[in-house]
Amino acid sequence: MPEGDVVRLAARRLHEALAGRPLTRSDFRVPRLATVDLRGRTVLEVVSRGKHLLIRVEGGVTVHTHLLMEGRWRVRRAGPVPRDHRVRLVLGNAEWQAVGSSLGLVELLRTADEDGAVGHLGPDLLDPAWGPELAAEAVARLAADPGRPVGEALLDQTRLAGIGNVYKAEVLFLRGVHPWTPVGDVPGMSGLVELAHRLLAANQDRYGHVTTGDLRRGHEHWVYGRAGRPCRRCGTAIRRAGQPSPSPSPSADDRVTFWCPHCQP
Repeated sequence: MPEGDVVRLAARRLHEALAGRPLTRSDFRVPRLATVDLRGRTVLEVVSRGKHLLIRVEGGVTVHTHLLMEGRWRVRRAGPVPRDHRVRLVLGNAEWQAVGSSLGLVELLRTADEDGAVGHLGPDLLDPAWGPELAAEAVARLAADPGRPVGEALLDQTRLAGIGNVYKAEVLFLRGVHPWTPVGDVPGMSGLVELAHRLLAANQDRYGHVTTGDLRRGHEHWVYGRAGRPCRRCGTAIRRAGQPSPSPSPSADDRVTFWCPHCQP
């Protein structure tokens, strides 16, 4: 499932292409919305909330989408849309069009009712208003279930929104915390949350998640995807194992975590 920084980047690119312009194309390719036509309405803004995308359109309407595991948005110049059974939604104006493929969720909401779709989420790590208050709320939400393994808790979007499997593994490595440590036994949870915020913020303007500071291919991560390979710090073989994920549509990778048994005892 895409991490919060990927969704934030998608929101920004959709906003740049669609906001402030009337829609000239409105093509919903999901059965329950097949007759919806938003042509003529101006897109007001596109925002992300955790891993959710909200396209707000004049008239008090919001198009709510979620990428889940395989979804993606592409922005291209206005023109014919390639024939592809994976396309779920096309929104466009005279200059640009946004094509949503393999979207896990497409629904139409009243903008006033958005809270019903995203109000359950915890503080968004990429919220422009992020600061001590939101960080403290995230820590409190995590601490509410002290016996839960921290690797599972970090993926729970109702605790804090935006972390996926990549950042879960990388943050825990950088903080020296074993993925199965109970939340109540994790030292410095506020520091862990702040580190997660900094890592997502550092990557929100580019594709790909770089946590090592090394942009070279194959050098981007400390432990994620590196099972059996030597730890970049101590040389111990990185391990991987299944760990339950609270995501709505987990894949095999969503149930796998990575860690160094020496650096994360």
